[in-house]
Amino acid sequence: MAQANQNPNYKVVAENRRARFDYQIEEDLECGIILEGSEVKSLRARGANIAESYAAVENGELWLVNSHIAPYEQARTFRHDERRPRKLLVSRRELAHLWNATQRKGMTLVPLVLYFNHRGIAKVKIGIARGKKLHDKRETEARRDWSRQKQRLMKDNR
Repeated sequence: MAQANQNPNYKVVAENRRARFDYQIEEDLECGIILEGSEVKSLRARGANIAESYAAVENGELWLVNSHIAPYEQARTFRHDERRPRKLLVSRRELAHLWNATQRKGMTLVPLVLYFNHRGIAKVKIGIARGKKLHDKRETEARRDWSRQKQRLMKDNR
C-alpha cells in the first residue's frame, strides 16, 4: 500500500473513521462505483462524506445508500442528486458472499474508504462488520489508551 500512496493518481476522498470504533470489521472488499460526471468532478475536489452511509444488497445488486457527494458548482445543466443510492460493482460470487453474510450471520456492510486507485478510478472499500456492544467499545478505547501511554513511557526512557 505504500507504493500506491506514492502514485499521484492515488487519493483518498472520504474515510469513515467511526466505522472501526462502532463495528468489528471481519473482512473488507474493494468495489467499483457507478458515478455521473459531475460526481466524479466533485470527488476530485474532495466533496464527499460516507460517515452515515451503508451498503445493502437489493434485488441482486449492491447499493451504497445515504452517501453524500457535494454538488459540483461548475455543473449547471447536469447536476446530480447529492444523496442518491449509487450502484456498487462486484462479481456475482462476491455478491452472493455479501448477501449470505448479511442475511444469515447478522452482519452489516459498512463503507470504510472512498478513494481513487492508482489508475484514477473511483473505488469504495466495503467492510463486512458486526456491531460492537458498549463494553466492547470501552475495551477498544482502553487498549488504545494503554498503547499510547506505553509509547510515551518508552519514548521518555530513551
